[in-house]
Amino acid sequence: MFAEPAEAPPPAPASAAAKPRKPAAEGDAALLALIDRFAAILDKSDLSELEIEIGGTGLTLRKPEAVAPQVVVAAGAAAAPGSPGAAPAATEAASAPPAGRPSVKAPLTGIWYGSPSPGSTPFVEVGGDVAVGQVIGLIEAMKLFNEIKSDLAGRVVRVIAEPGKLVKAKQPLIEVVPL
Repeated sequence: MFAEPAEAPPPAPASAAAKPRKPAAEGDAALLALIDRFAAILDKSDLSELEIEIGGTGLTLRKPEAVAPQVVVAAGAAAAPGSPGAAPAATEAASAPPAGRPSVKAPLTGIWYGSPSPGSTPFVEVGGDVAVGQVIGLIEAMKLFNEIKSDLAGRVVRVIAEPGKLVKAKQPLIEVVPL
């Protein structure tokens, strides 16, 4: 008795074999949007840290007070805001923007750069004027540098974002007084 060779299965149709993939930029934008949603959930909660793990990928978000070193001030001692002995709440209150002052906010989460390259002239400076549509800085997200343009016109009174530091979506970058 002879066994007949098994037949190979028919090839899969092209439409089933190769599914179209989303471009990387769409996936990156969706990932950043998801991270922003998790950050908003963390901000609204009493939690100081949120840890998420999906498959082999993990993400940990912490509120600034969970990361900042805790400084103990002796009872009855007063420390100047911003000094090493100052309480974190006093330092945050000193750096908080005044209520009602217009500011240009970050459209996405990423690393902030106030100049086109290290050591070069910043896009905007305190005391300088800014126009609607003028580039005020760059935010690096997913290895892409995004130009951030002002949606306000006026005089820059304060640059809030620090170069090379993480900024979150909707975080104020610069404060502007309308002219």
